[in-house]
Amino acid sequence: MINYDGRRFRSTAHAPGEEGAVAVYRQSGDLLWAEFAGGNARRGALSGRCAADGTLEFGYTMVLTSGDVICGRCVSTPEILDDGRIRLHEQWERYGPHAATGVSEIEEIGETGQRPG
Repeated sequence: MINYDGRRFRSTAHAPGEEGAVAVYRQSGDLLWAEFAGGNARRGALSGRCAADGTLEFGYTMVLTSGDVICGRCVSTPEILDDGRIRLHEQWERYGPHAATGVSEIEEIGETGQRPG
């Protein structure tokens, strides 16, 4: 099982110099949770579980800078990069008035918010 505890992730879609949302993951056994903020997200949280192969399944909520409240679920599949960092391939679904489905990627970042190395 991959240990996500203390790892920080940000979307691969943000432009250089642009501040995207940063998520800090926590883990205890197969229990996973995180908080995130930045970019269009004033604040967000997720809670779920980590499978033996490192795949994550969780629910999330967030408040956008527009004031909209978003909730949904996500399944994230890990890819270990050549430098040892993790890239998560996400399949997500949002509910309610902002209902949508999509795919995205987030990638592990260093303490300063930059990619290590």
